[in-house]
Amino acid sequence: MKAGKSMHKSCVVVPNWNGADSLPSCLDSLLGQSFKPHIIVIDNGSVDESLKLLEQYPQVEVIKHAENKGFAGGVNAGIRLAIKMKATYVALLNNDAVADKNWLAELVSYMDNHDRTGIVTSKILDSTGDKLDSTGDYYTIWGLPYPRGRNESNIDKYDSSVEIFGASGGASLYRLSMLEEIGLFDEDFFAYYEDVDISFRAQLAGHKVSYVPAAVVYHQIGATSGKLKGFTTYQTMKNLQLLYYKNVPRRFLFKVGWRLFVAQVLFIARAFTRRQGWTAVRGDLEGTYLLIKKIKERSRIQKARKVSDDYVWKLIVHDLPPNARALRKLRTNLGKLVGKNV
Repeated sequence: MKAGKSMHKSCVVVPNWNGADSLPSCLDSLLGQSFKPHIIVIDNGSVDESLKLLEQYPQVEVIKHAENKGFAGGVNAGIRLAIKMKATYVALLNNDAVADKNWLAELVSYMDNHDRTGIVTSKILDSTGDKLDSTGDYYTIWGLPYPRGRNESNIDKYDSSVEIFGASGGASLYRLSMLEEIGLFDEDFFAYYEDVDISFRAQLAGHKVSYVPAAVVYHQIGATSGKLKGFTTYQTMKNLQLLYYKNVPRRFLFKVGWRLFVAQVLFIARAFTRRQGWTAVRGDLEGTYLLIKKIKERSRIQKARKVSDDYVWKLIVHDLPPNARALRKLRTNLGKLVGKNV
């Protein structure tokens, strides 16, 4: 698909927080796209040279936030602008990612030809291109999401377009009419799993999520989150509860819930060995507190659901994430204790 041949507009939103080191490569890759987007950078209160650097990119629209609103709060501002512009699609790209020249063209082309698809995600490689970062997201019976293919060195393994549970917010395209229907990113997540949450909500509302391997992105894994000690631990403990409570159908709340509880107890115990125990506890308590706020939201999501319980159950992976080695040992011991597989 060549730039200028489509009747619709497509925006790309790049959230940025102190990303001056990686932002130029990201923006240059977007400016070099074969399908030309309207580029929107959301600066989340950066105190580095980000704003000064952005002055060198007059082609890019910048929305400045006085404070860090996280990934969810950041991209929502860009999505609202895309809606105001009457765009058809909005893509999200991490500020520490570089997109292949045809990245957006591949995503838009797929979306144009699949009316039931609400989200399309990319093949995300590490910055060297030697390993996979994500080829779509899964959600498990243990309430734990994980990116398909992460850290695998066979980068050609997932080279077929398929429907998948979820899409990485770091490099995906969203149909704006779908977002207007199901709502934007949940800002209570701040960062981590807000993309799995919106994918889950899309699936419940009857929209498909697809993976397109020809849309390639290179990602500096952890370039942003690594700047804050304990950030990942806190957000993970908080957001796993929100993701589970909002989206899992009532029929499966106990089946998933008890497993997630076991997993979180283990996570907290292991966090103490890394001197992040109290950070994990605070995240867990914050998540529990936010569940009260989510009662009406859960009710709205579940009442609007257009797919069956059985459909949802088939979407969920009935296993643990591949890297959950400690939980696998614990699951084996629990199985021996109760005399059956758990």
